[in-house]
Amino acid sequence: MNASTLASKGVTALVALASLVIFTWPLLATSNSATETGFAQTVFMVLMPMLLILLLVQFTASGTDSKILGLLAVLVALNSVLRMLGAGVGGIETAFFLIVISGFVFRTSFGFAMGTLSLLVSGLLTGGVGPWLPFQMMAAGLVGIGAGLLPKVRTRVLQIVVLASYGFFASYVYGALMTMWNWPYLAGNDSGLSFVPNGGLLTNLEKFWQFQIFTGGLIWDTGRAVTTVALICVTAPALLAALNRAASRAGIKTF
Repeated sequence: MNASTLASKGVTALVALASLVIFTWPLLATSNSATETGFAQTVFMVLMPMLLILLLVQFTASGTDSKILGLLAVLVALNSVLRMLGAGVGGIETAFFLIVISGFVFRTSFGFAMGTLSLLVSGLLTGGVGPWLPFQMMAAGLVGIGAGLLPKVRTRVLQIVVLASYGFFASYVYGALMTMWNWPYLAGNDSGLSFVPNGGLLTNLEKFWQFQIFTGGLIWDTGRAVTTVALICVTAPALLAALNRAASRAGIKTF
C-alpha cells in the first residue's frame, strides 16, 4: 500500500469520525439552553462543508484513474436523476442502492464521493438547497464509506445478501443521523422528548427513539429501507458484473 493510499484512508477515517461526532453531538451535550444549541448548530453548519471539501480534495488528489473519475461522474449523474423519482414520497428513496453497490465495488473513497456528490447534484436539480444539504451529503457519504468496508464475499448470492442487509441497516442509520443533529431544536427544551443534560447515553438514546417514533421518523426510514433493499435485489446482479468489469479495465483489484 503506497503513501497516497494510506493518506487517503487516514483522511477518510478522520473525517468520518469527526462527522459522527457532529451528527451525535446531542448525546454529548451538557445543556439544553437555546443559546448553546444554536451555537452548536452554527458551528457544525460551518464545519460540515469544510470536512466535505477536505475529503473530496483528498479523493481527487490521490492519483485516482481518470477512467474511474469518468465513471464516478456518470454514476453521480444517473443517481441524481434516480433520486428525483422517489425523494419525498412516503420515505421512498431511489438513490441509496447505487451508493451501496458502487461503494462495495470501488471501496471507501469512491463510496464517499458517490454519496456526497449524488445528494449535492440532486439537491441542485430539485432546488433542495439549504443548511441541511451538507448534512445530507455527509450522511450519504458515510453510507458509501460503510459499503466500502463490507466483506468481499465471492459468490454472487452472498454478495446480494450482504448488500441488501447493509442497505436495510444503513437506511435507518442515515435517517437517525439526519434527525439527531437537529433533535434538540426540533424537540424543544421542556417536552418529554427533549434530551436530558447529563442524563447519560442510555437515557438520551431512549428519548431520541421516542422522538423518532412520535414524529414518524421510523416509518419514513422504513420506506427508505424497503426501497433500497428491493432495488439492490433487482439491480445488483447486473450492476455488480458491469462495475467489476469497469474496475478491471481501470486496473483496480476488487477482490
